[in-house]
Amino acid sequence: MSAEKIENLVALGSFEATALPHMKDLYRAASSILRNQTEAEDVVQETFLQAWKSFHRFETGTNCRAWLFKIMFHVIDHHRRKWYRLNLVKDEDINLEELLVYEPPVAEDISDADVLAAFKEIPQQYREVVLLSDVYEFSYKEIQETLGIPAGTVMSRLSRGRQMLRSQLTKFTPPSCPPLSMAQAL
Repeated sequence: MSAEKIENLVALGSFEATALPHMKDLYRAASSILRNQTEAEDVVQETFLQAWKSFHRFETGTNCRAWLFKIMFHVIDHHRRKWYRLNLVKDEDINLEELLVYEPPVAEDISDADVLAAFKEIPQQYREVVLLSDVYEFSYKEIQETLGIPAGTVMSRLSRGRQMLRSQLTKFTPPSCPPLSMAQAL
């Protein structure tokens, strides 16, 4: 066996050990962002292909999961432009008055299915940040690096995304749930 083949086998083993344990997390994130299992599979496959091609640039000992998520979001952006050719909602297009309106409290016994249904209703740019922060527990800095957006935008989208999610969740509050008093709310 040539030295080049041995080197490729060692690299393949290292890639498998380092990157493949994150495949399920990437697939779950892609599925919830894209809302389509087939497209999510394609994105994850493309992510791992690009990661394999550039694995020589990965620094051992750094956060492989964040590196893979960053690649995945680049792939999603590329595919979004290719597949949809849509104009994305920009932060400035959101009517801030809608966000300042009083929302009734969310029931404490809400089901996972209701949370997922509400999560799918918020715009993708906010869903991405909420998913990375609240589900995958990325830090603001990791989200900033992964999505390629400023830290202030991360915080803004996270706050607005959570508010939009809360607003969606109020639709699942049963009518028999008594409203909280002002003292309980504080």
